[in-house]
Amino acid sequence: MPPYQGSGPYCYTHSLAMAADDPLLPPSGVIETLTGSPFGFQLIGGTTPLFDPYGWDPELGLDAAVDLLGLRCVRTVGGSGPEANARLQRAAARGPVLAGPVDMGLLLYRPGTPAPGFGDHYVVVIAADDDVVLLHDPQGHPYATLRTSAFLDAWRADTVPYGEAPFVMRHDFVREREVTAPEALWRSLPRAIGWLSGRTDLPVPSGTLGEADGVTAFADLVERGLDQDTRDLLGSFAIRVGARRLSDASGCLAQLHLSGPASIAAELSRQVGALQEPLVSRDDETLSGRLRGLAPGYGRLRDALHAAVAADGGRLEW
Repeated sequence: MPPYQGSGPYCYTHSLAMAADDPLLPPSGVIETLTGSPFGFQLIGGTTPLFDPYGWDPELGLDAAVDLLGLRCVRTVGGSGPEANARLQRAAARGPVLAGPVDMGLLLYRPGTPAPGFGDHYVVVIAADDDVVLLHDPQGHPYATLRTSAFLDAWRADTVPYGEAPFVMRHDFVREREVTAPEALWRSLPRAIGWLSGRTDLPVPSGTLGEADGVTAFADLVERGLDQDTRDLLGSFAIRVGARRLSDASGCLAQLHLSGPASIAAELSRQVGALQEPLVSRDDETLSGRLRGLAPGYGRLRDALHAAVAADGGRLEW
């Protein structure tokens, strides 16, 4: 079966590739897999479903991918709007800047804005001054421009539920060591197992459930009735990105000749993708049943990856 190719909401992955601008970087599907995002499910606060691991967020994923890819960058956060603007201008004068998270609903070049709280996003700033910011938005807006004051409002990310401070940016990317895609993927496997096992070292909102428990609890929620905001999140983002992440993870595992884990990830991808039609048609009985069928797959993937690492003789490091 051919792997998926096409559009999808991989904002931080594409932004990292643009900001690093390194000829040794692997394709976006490999970068996304290195973030750890395919390896789990979380029901945040017992109500918000996302097809990424319990406790995971894009900031953790970006840090992991940068390290695994053999890169180093400067990451700065916080300060006032004027201070962040000055920092951004200095960095952009030297090269591209990965800025985010930002509030997507406050990027005013996007149709339908302003809509504060529409979603988190990442962009690449190419140039900035006191009046205008020039940026690449990986979700279909190359060379977008935005008034600096409006960009700062979006970049403050007041509605984004993760991150320790506003105005996060990464810049001055350099390569510390050459790393092949298979090398990086092999090194990522223990981290993937950790995500699938349910890490307990990260803060999560009360009531959050992960992996199989989270999927089962979400199936229960579907049976009680979904609110429209949750339907919109699933239909416009969560299912799309979840199915693609797992498809890319399957391809990456196949590159490592791990046919068992690759097959499990491919089946999970098909199961997640199959949620879209009953969601949109409001066939909640089918949606709930498919979620219950999906839930055990995360444990199977964890066990298959654990066996692969054990067969490697324990040489992989966390």
